[in-house]
Amino acid sequence: MKTGIRHEAIGNRKKCKLFRIALCALFLALCVAAEAQQVKKVPRIGYLSARPAEMEKILLPAFVQALRKLGYTEGKNIVMEQRYAAAGQSERLRDLAAELVRLKVDVIVASGAHEAAKGATRTIPVVFVVSADPVGEGLVESLARPGGNVTGLSDFHGHLVSKRLELIKEVVPSAARIGFLWNSASSAGHLQFKELQGVAPPLRLTLLSFEVKGPDDFERAFVAIGKERPGALIVQGNPLLANRRREIFALAIKNRVPAIYTHEQWTTTGGLVSYGAHFPDLWRRAASYVDKILNGTKPADLPVEQPTKFELVINLKAAKQIGLTVPPNVLARADRVIK
Repeated sequence: MKTGIRHEAIGNRKKCKLFRIALCALFLALCVAAEAQQVKKVPRIGYLSARPAEMEKILLPAFVQALRKLGYTEGKNIVMEQRYAAAGQSERLRDLAAELVRLKVDVIVASGAHEAAKGATRTIPVVFVVSADPVGEGLVESLARPGGNVTGLSDFHGHLVSKRLELIKEVVPSAARIGFLWNSASSAGHLQFKELQGVAPPLRLTLLSFEVKGPDDFERAFVAIGKERPGALIVQGNPLLANRRREIFALAIKNRVPAIYTHEQWTTTGGLVSYGAHFPDLWRRAASYVDKILNGTKPADLPVEQPTKFELVINLKAAKQIGLTVPPNVLARADRVIK
């Protein structure tokens, strides 16, 4: 009888030992699974840019700082995959966009590279900053209801170009012929040119068109501007043009042509006058789109937003280079004057 009890006790101890081993194995498996799940949850943000490095030094920090305020810190609870190529390098941008897709990022932020980002994926959410004509460029179905996997922010250029025309006319009252340097391969450029065609005649101004479609067109356009000598120049806000802004500034100085641009990054790097949306504010707002998407909101349910902050910036150094005196009434209205 005692022998039976002893065998039963030994058996129970073996069962307990096996149970403890099984329990430990289960606990370890759960820990490994939990750790793997935790690693998997760290969001990966793809940042694809076609903008000049000098601009990104201002814009990207605004985006990163806004993310930080929302609780995201790179290397801690988010991973940033950054890819850069100049505008006009369409093949390079497409390859970089495809690379971000292969990395399985959770969202792509497209800085002037929205066409490449949209073309690379129909499933990964894309936030563009910025597009002047999101509907015309085929990025979204409508501003209120984007549809698909793409949404973002518009800089509203099409409706501001007439204001730029009025401003440059105030800066140079004697100007009778106004040139427009634009990317005719962009739908936004056509919108702006059409608007200028409507507002120039009532102001008794002659509109001159200087078109570029790619990097190889600039020399021809610059020769035409030098030959025509417009009284002033309006430059479209477009990544293709922004990447050649140094040459545009040199052209303006050489021909003593006052020019107006779209936002402060032009004037802070040598341009004369800019009027338009405050870009760092748009990049900060892009962070809120990323936050909402990472928390489950679909891009199709996030309306495209337009700018709420606009700035007039005047560069007196650039004015001095072309021998121009900016009228006091224009200076008084400037949000910022570079001396």
